[in-house]
Amino acid sequence: MESFQGKKFHFIGIGGIGTSGLAKMLLKHGAVVSGSDMADSAVLQEMASMGIRICLGHSPENIPPDADAVVISAAIPAGNPELARAGELGIRIYKYAEMLGKLFGEYQGIAVAGTHGKSTTSAWIAYLLEKAGRSPTFLIGAHVPQMGGSSGIGDGPFFVAEACEYDRSFLNLRPLIGVILNIEQDHLDYYRDEEEIVDAFTDFAGGIRTGGVLSANGQDRNTLRLLRRLNGQVQVRTFGRSDSCDLSAGRLYLREGFYEFELCERGAVLGLARLSIPGIHNVDNALAVVSACLAAGLSVETILEHLGGFTGIDRRLMLKGQLGGVVVLDDYAHHPTEIRASLLAIRERYHPKHLWCVFQPHQYSRTRFLLDDFAESFNLADTTIVPEIYFVRDTAESRKMVNAEVLVERIRRSGSEAVFIRDFPGIVSYLKEHVQPGDLVVTMGAGTIWKVADEYLQWLRAHC
Repeated sequence: MESFQGKKFHFIGIGGIGTSGLAKMLLKHGAVVSGSDMADSAVLQEMASMGIRICLGHSPENIPPDADAVVISAAIPAGNPELARAGELGIRIYKYAEMLGKLFGEYQGIAVAGTHGKSTTSAWIAYLLEKAGRSPTFLIGAHVPQMGGSSGIGDGPFFVAEACEYDRSFLNLRPLIGVILNIEQDHLDYYRDEEEIVDAFTDFAGGIRTGGVLSANGQDRNTLRLLRRLNGQVQVRTFGRSDSCDLSAGRLYLREGFYEFELCERGAVLGLARLSIPGIHNVDNALAVVSACLAAGLSVETILEHLGGFTGIDRRLMLKGQLGGVVVLDDYAHHPTEIRASLLAIRERYHPKHLWCVFQPHQYSRTRFLLDDFAESFNLADTTIVPEIYFVRDTAESRKMVNAEVLVERIRRSGSEAVFIRDFPGIVSYLKEHVQPGDLVVTMGAGTIWKVADEYLQWLRAHC
C-alpha cells in the first residue's frame, strides 16, 4: 500500500460529507491534514478535535507552503484564492474524486454507481461486510448510524465507496466489484443527453479490474444497453425482480410496510429475505447488495442472516418524530424517480390520512430539464409545498428560465394540489395551521429543507 505517513494534505471545502470523510481517512493513514470551509459546523468541530487544522473562510494564507498536495471539492470555483495560491506555490492539486481514486486503488474496491440508490446500497454493503467480520473501509455520501458515521477505516481488504457520475468522477475508481443500480437522465448541466450518460457508465464498467465482477440491474433499460456494449469484456452478474436475472426476488410480500421475498438464483430459491427499510425500490437495492456481497465471498446464509438488520441512513425516509398524531419524515429525494419511489414507500409504510410533501427543488437546471417529470412525480402526495429552488452549480441563465412557481403551476396542471411558499418560516407557519392528527409531513430534497422538519417538530413538542 502507498504510504501516506507524514504527507501533508490541505482540503479546500473540507466540510462536505465526502471531503470530510476522505480527510479523516488520510489522517488515519498517518497524513498531516488541514482544511478550510466557509462556515463552521459540527463536522468541522469534530475534525478539529481529531487534530486537523481547520480554517474558516478561504484565504491564501491557509495553504501550508510545504503541503504535498491540495484537494478541492467539486464546489470550489476556479477563482478560489487558496486554489490560486496553491498554483503559485506549484503544489499538486487533486480533485476530490482523484484523491479518492488513489486511496481506493490500494484496496479491493467495491464501487456503487447509479442515478439513484448509491448511498443506501453502499452503506448496506459495508454493513454486511462488517457483520460478516470483514472489517471494511468505507466512504458513504451520508451519515450511517449503524456504522458510526459516513466513513471508516477497517482492517480488511475491501473499500466500499459511492461512484458518482457527475463530472465523470467515477472514472477515477477502478473497482474489483462494480455495481450499476440504474441509469437515467440527470446532471444535464454537465452531460449533453442520456446517450452521453450511458457512454460514461459504459466507461466505468470497462474500468473494472481484470478478474473483477460487474453486478448490474438486469431490468433497467439503459443498463441493458450498456451490457450489450461490453461484449463479454467483464464478468457480469445481473439482478432484478424478474427471474430472467441471475439473482432475483420471487414471491414478494408486504408486511407492515416492509418487503420480504424469496431470494432466487437462476430460478433456485436460496432463502427468505426480510427488509427493515421500506419501499419496493429497496428490494432492488437489496438484490444489488446481495450480488456484491456474494462476489466479495460472503455466504448466502451470512447475507440473509444480516440483510434485514440494516435500518438505513440519514435523510432516506428518516423518521424525525411522531407527536400529536402527526408523523414527520425527512428524505433526500431530489429526482422525479426518487420522489415517486419515496412517496409510494411512505404510503405503504404509514398509510397517512393526508400526506404533506414539502419539496425543495435542487438546482435550476435539473428542475428545468425534468420539469414535466417533476410535475407528475407528486401524484401520490395530497399536498405539495414548494419553496424557492436551492441554488447550486447553476448559471444566471438557468435561474432566468425556471422558478419554483412554474413548478407549482405544472404540479397543479397534472392534477395535484400544490402551494408555493417562498421561505421556510412561512412553510412552518402553514403546517402549524393546516396539518391535522393522522397526517404525515415529509420534507424532501437535497438542499437544506430538513430545517423545516426540525423547526416544525420543535413547535409540535411545545404544543402537544
